[in-house]
Amino acid sequence: MKNPTLQLYSADLSTKLSLPFALSPVVGGFPSLAEGYLQGSIDLNRKLINHPATTFFAKVIGNSMRDRGIEEGDLVVIDKSLEPREGDIVVAFIDGEFTIKTIHIEPEGKGVTLLPANPDFQPIPISPEEDFIVWGVVTYTIKKQR
Repeated sequence: MKNPTLQLYSADLSTKLSLPFALSPVVGGFPSLAEGYLQGSIDLNRKLINHPATTFFAKVIGNSMRDRGIEEGDLVVIDKSLEPREGDIVVAFIDGEFTIKTIHIEPEGKGVTLLPANPDFQPIPISPEEDFIVWGVVTYTIKKQR
């Protein structure tokens, strides 16, 4: 890991931003003739952040997770209070560097491997000699579409 893979930011909950919210679902198939009106509002801080003291945002650098839909420039929401489970996307700290990968936990605690989601990158088996922690679990990805 020679290049940084994340730029970290703390979650600022000092302000409330209520945005218009459509109560009717957005249909992915044929357009719905049902209500398409904006009704109510949503505060993204409340929606995306369950544990404010342990939640951070990060901007992703690189494309090792592109096949899981996380690409360079995306923002990820990271909750440090969650215990990682098999298959979670995590932010890990290995020998002084951050990386974002899918965690594979061997049965009976026999080891951990961090899996990229891009065939151009190799899995990272974690050895006992490495300085390794799971820093947090990714709970949301925020993508710019345009």
